[in-house]
Order: sequence, then C-alpha cells, then structure tokens
Amino acid sequence: QVLRQFVRHESDTVGSLVLERSMNRVQLLGRVGQDPIMRQVEGKNPVTIFSLATNEMWRTGESEVTQGGDISQKTTWHRISVFRPGLRDVTYQYVKKGSRLYVEGKIDYGEYTDKNNVRRQATTIIADNVIFLSDGGMKDKV
Repeated sequence: QVLRQFVRHESDTVGSLVLERSMNRVQLLGRVGQDPIMRQVEGKNPVTIFSLATNEMWRTGESEVTQGGDISQKTTWHRISVFRPGLRDVTYQYVKKGSRLYVEGKIDYGEYTDKNNVRRQATTIIADNVIFLSDGGMKDKV
C-alpha cells in the first residue's frame, strides 16, 4: 500500500511529469513518557499526542566484544500524534506513562510560532498503527 503512493516531479530531459515511488515510514519501540493528551483546533479533527522514548546503548572502551569498557546510553524522545479516529480514541483512553509500545507511522517536519512569537521547528511521528506491548501504567484504568 505504501509503495503505491507516487510523487510527481519534472524530468530534466523530457520536460514531462514522471511518476516516481517514494516512502516515508517509521518504526519505533519504546516507553511512553507522559499520559496522552487530546487536542482539537477549531475546525480540525482531534488528535491524541504523547511522547515515546527510545534508547540506544553501546559499549565503549578497549573492546566492544569483551566485558571491558563502559556502557553508554542515549535516550531519544519522539512526539507521536494519532489522528485516525478509532486508534486516536483507544490510544487516549488506554496508553499511560510507562506503557511499552510499538508505533508505526510517518515522519512529519513542520514549523510553528511559540508563545513568544518565535518560529520553531517541530518533528512529529504521525502514527497509523500502535501495538500495546505491556500495560505499563494501565492497571489503574482497567
């Protein structure tokens, strides 16, 4: 389904439009950083928003194969937005801080103006699939 999407561009040699395949796909496995919130801008569909942390670990030192050296870790935070109506509502209702999730979607780069009237860049993952891997903090909700 993803591979059937096309992007049009101008061909330098022919000057006509050519259909070209492209893909924007993201897969994340991590833990939720805060309980989701649901926002609705006037005239637009509501969206559920939460953060997801992914960790990268590696061994530093003399040898990465042996037990020597220190283990380093980097945590990356991702802003997840869920627009699909059924998925948006289930995510808002059942995802809690600490939940372990697998998220599939696409990456979206945008700009916004903050409250101090400064233009800022924002990177968001637009989720089209969320798989619950653990209850995390859901015990209170069920």
